[in-house]
Amino acid sequence: MARTNASPLAPGKAASSQTAKFTSALDIPVAFVEKNVKLRGKLHQITERGLEVEHIPISIPFITSIQRKWQSKGLLLVRLAGVELAPSGLAWLQQELKPKQMIWFQLLGREDLALECLVLVNKGRFLSVCLNEEILRQGLGRTARIEGLHHDSRLYWKLHKRLLRAELKALKKNKGIWKEESCSERIRDRISNNKFIQTLKQFASWLRSSI
Repeated sequence: MARTNASPLAPGKAASSQTAKFTSALDIPVAFVEKNVKLRGKLHQITERGLEVEHIPISIPFITSIQRKWQSKGLLLVRLAGVELAPSGLAWLQQELKPKQMIWFQLLGREDLALECLVLVNKGRFLSVCLNEEILRQGLGRTARIEGLHHDSRLYWKLHKRLLRAELKALKKNKGIWKEESCSERIRDRISNNKFIQTLKQFASWLRSSI
């Protein structure tokens, strides 16, 4: 996974950026995206467009109460980078994730007003799960291009290999969409091998040639 150290800003500016609340993808410094910084947020809603997340900045005790008074409201649109969600994947996310649940999202890219991220949720005290990989591991989506990363970069291929490995596990076990595809393939094979269907095809072919 990419390093998550903060952007190389001047000390004062870096501190203010780390404690500022981002309410739009455009608020996030370019350096944060380039350094693949990991941010924390509270989930509000899951739609076909992505996860709507409220950014929760680093809290400094003596200014937290002041921050709450002037911080603006707004949600970030977070997408699972490198994943093309199936309808069943969207339903799974809506079932597994709860409103107001805390998540971490590691910045990989920014496309228009959406953030392309690795999304992590805590499972227990010491375990976290990457939703990008879990969706593919369950057969609830397909791997896709990781938007925002250079196609020839080392990070791109490192992450893409991770995602492909997760997808391969679902494929081998015929899980999710791969089970549906294997079933439909079997049905097609049975139809094509059916003697009655073959006879009909031959009759149709003879009929066309005789006209």
